[in-house]
Amino acid sequence: MAAYWLFKSEPQVFSIHDLHKAPGKKTSWEGIRNYQARNYLRDTVRKGDGVLFYHSNADPMGIVGTAQVVKEAYPDHFAWDPSHRYHDPDSSPDKPTWFMVDIRLQTTFPRIITRDMLAADPVCSGMLVLKRGSRLSIQPVTEAEWLAVQRLAES
Repeated sequence: MAAYWLFKSEPQVFSIHDLHKAPGKKTSWEGIRNYQARNYLRDTVRKGDGVLFYHSNADPMGIVGTAQVVKEAYPDHFAWDPSHRYHDPDSSPDKPTWFMVDIRLQTTFPRIITRDMLAADPVCSGMLVLKRGSRLSIQPVTEAEWLAVQRLAES
């Protein structure tokens, strides 16, 4: 049975439109440098899981589409490249600290499902992304929340 996730990305760094233009509409989800988010990627996110693509640090912030995990966790090799913005000198090929997954675009929503829309929906109002202080870039989503976001996108 598939699980569901919310992946945050700043659109000026990597947007859903960038994913749409990527070869095969697929990309690695690299650069996670928070241990709890890393643990989700490494230990829990599986091939076939659904992803809500969330634009953070944007006006407005919100869910802009969906993707699917197409490759399970593998070491984030960008951590080993001293010239890369995600370099971590404490990570190595022999003892990787950070992991990434690959995702493929499924749907780009015709409108942003904003935080206000989520907060107003009885099912979505309890989503982790709405909790004060919840800054994780990878967050679990319930099946009910996943379905409610799909409903909001269609309405």
